[in-house]
Amino acid sequence: MNFRASRFPRLVASMLALAPLAAQAEDWYSWRGPTQDGRSAEKYPENVFPDAPDWTFDISGRGAPVIANGRIFLYSYKGQGAEQAEGLTCFDEKTGKLLWEKRLPDFLSDNAYSRYAIGSPTVDVETGLIYLMSTAGELVAMDRDGQTLWQRSLMEEVGRLSFPNGRTGAPVIVGDLVIVRGITANWGGDGPARDRFYAYQKKSGDLVWASTPGVQPQDSSFSTGIIEMRGGVPVLYATTGCGHFVAMNALTGKPLWRFLTAKGGVNASCILVNGKLISAHDKENIDTTMTGGLECIRLPEGALPPGPPEDPVPVLPKTAEAWRLPYSAETSSPVYADGMVFQVATTGVLYAADPETGAQLWEEKLGPGNLHASPLYVNGLLYVPILNDVASEDGLLFVIKPTKEKGEVIKRIKLSGFALGPPSVANGKLYVCTAKKLYAFTIAKGAVTGKGDWFTLPKTQPGPVAALQALPQEVILHPGESQAFKIRGIDAKGYPAGEVTDAKWESYIPPTAKVKATLDATFGTDGKLAALPTAKQSAGAFKATSGNATGVIRGRVISALPISQDFESIIPTEDSLTDPGVKFAYPPLPWIGGRFKWEVRELDGNKVLFKTLSPVFFQRATTFIGSDEMKNYTVQADMMTEGKPDQTVKDQIKQPEIMTEPKHYGMHRHFTEAVSVAVFGGGFQKGLVYGKTAEERP
Repeated sequence: MNFRASRFPRLVASMLALAPLAAQAEDWYSWRGPTQDGRSAEKYPENVFPDAPDWTFDISGRGAPVIANGRIFLYSYKGQGAEQAEGLTCFDEKTGKLLWEKRLPDFLSDNAYSRYAIGSPTVDVETGLIYLMSTAGELVAMDRDGQTLWQRSLMEEVGRLSFPNGRTGAPVIVGDLVIVRGITANWGGDGPARDRFYAYQKKSGDLVWASTPGVQPQDSSFSTGIIEMRGGVPVLYATTGCGHFVAMNALTGKPLWRFLTAKGGVNASCILVNGKLISAHDKENIDTTMTGGLECIRLPEGALPPGPPEDPVPVLPKTAEAWRLPYSAETSSPVYADGMVFQVATTGVLYAADPETGAQLWEEKLGPGNLHASPLYVNGLLYVPILNDVASEDGLLFVIKPTKEKGEVIKRIKLSGFALGPPSVANGKLYVCTAKKLYAFTIAKGAVTGKGDWFTLPKTQPGPVAALQALPQEVILHPGESQAFKIRGIDAKGYPAGEVTDAKWESYIPPTAKVKATLDATFGTDGKLAALPTAKQSAGAFKATSGNATGVIRGRVISALPISQDFESIIPTEDSLTDPGVKFAYPPLPWIGGRFKWEVRELDGNKVLFKTLSPVFFQRATTFIGSDEMKNYTVQADMMTEGKPDQTVKDQIKQPEIMTEPKHYGMHRHFTEAVSVAVFGGGFQKGLVYGKTAEERP
């Protein structure tokens, strides 16, 4: 059988050779550093305040470089329009010489890289492998020479939504897992758009778990999660697009709790300080009309009782809030050092606060504004990128000596282009990436000491098997194909407890499923899930049982070309929330990204696929009907459209002289033709869709 990326990672290398790293304390494996809060462990006898960089490299980037084993890895982009591409660029750490580039085609048409930060790669301390998430949702594992070991297309496999401006965070590595996140609209119970987290086996690329700790998001979120051992469990903390702090078991994905902090997406990463979580946002607060806040919450002790079956994630009470300060920050994350929390606000002000009481210690105005860049702390100094001039888009790098009384500005370094990611540091050198250049500065004199305590999963003896993990957790089959699984037992905390070979499989319908459907496939005596050549398009789940332990996998059967679909046999039974009195049915279950964007309705005596417009936030997402290896096909459909193709937006939309309600009074940069397209496949490298646009943007 032919392996497809929608079912298996694209294994590019003929063999996966792993060489353990001799972890260097001074290396910088991820964008927030060893303590995950913007602190470096490096110590120098004397600080250096350079007037000029050691070297620069002309490159367009928005994240932060990482440094490992003598090499610098930077997520960047190049080209314009249809030729624009993202990728990973590798430099020699000592000389800045370009060693190689790995390009990932940008097949999204709505990116504006001049505005936001793209992410950063993460280097695995154990293996030296590099993991990168692209704007288009391509999760790639590479070796230090840029050879792709495996690759997964999250847009095509789990319906990861795209957002403009390259918004994506850095992968997080825990044990044998690499964890990424994004707002996805998959299928079935994972069909509604939610801010979800996905864990893949870092060596094989198999999906291990998916987690939905929050509710319907209000915006994207590209913050990077942080890890802490608590109660013998590695806990993943993050902020979300639905305005929450969330916590999950990093080994299983089980949500532990959530806490609502804002009426909108939170994009700043959180930090841990003495049993408390701290993060910032620029959205409206949940209990006031003021926008923005630096909020601190107390972590709960012990397990919490679950909520109702429809939403079992425990919710922390309002009393969990320890303090809040009125600092508005879009994506700039707080930094903790020397008993102080530092936060750069959107106004360009650097604040220092007491992490225990929330009392402000001091403030220092640095520039006209700051969108995203976070400070870095190393050897007693803060390095703070800031926007300098809006018109020229140049930036400044401030060197500040903080005390409990003030922040003394030691140095101002002018940058060509402004930085949106934080600085990185390794071996006494500071690296700053702007929209135009990568800078390398020497900041240390004398021997570099200090050991970075990078998170590693402690070795532990697992307890009795409490649940099963089947790898991969989600699959796709074509008629006549089969899939084998590797099943491992895990203990009550999620630690692997050995391979399981005696599991029994049965079809499974989750009790909360809106559509009671089963997968048209069966498990044979060989333990493989097989779809007969006559298998129908379908989706469903199977449960594995061994003793008292169970585990669930999800799967879909997708027809090979040609694919045809009509809707006459589908009976609308659901009550529309947007059109009272109208009945609808959900689109076919195997469609990725179809739920709440399409409905089957009665219209003029026919069953039709109706494009919904609520919630508007998620309507731009693509719907995938086939599998990503499909190519060389045409799409034919009978289609009706609303709107007036021969008129501009202002002639189609009634715009009152006085706006009386908070809604869009235009067609915000979408096509006046009012045509939506369901994509039957994927795997495309480049693609642009052109349509008539408004004479003026509303």
